Amino acid sequence: MRTILLLICSNVFMTIAWYGHLKQHQLPIWKAILISWGIAFFEYCLMVPANRWGFSNGFTGFQLKMTQEVITLVVFTVFAMVYLHEPFHWKYLVSFALLLGAVYFMFKK
Repeated sequence: MRTILLLICSNVFMTIAWYGHLKQHQLPIWKAILISWGIAFFEYCLMVPANRWGFSNGFTGFQLKMTQEVITLVVFTVFAMVYLHEPFHWKYLVSFALLLGAVYFMFKK
């Protein structure tokens, strides 16, 4: 559970680092890059221990990556709807269901 919580928190930071500047059109690109790097530092401070602890507690590298990708999409969906005010379409739900199927098969013994 610690691994999953750290992955969620790290993805919040990375989503903000990558996409938080999109509505800041007046911000020069070099400033956006520096701010994003600063935010991404905290993402790495969470992601590295999440992966290390997850791997040492039975997750495979493939399982960690697939789990991280699904978490990324969930975090981004919330971000896109709340911050970017983008609509959520049914086709995204179908796509997510297919990814969850991939995660299911990744963990299947």
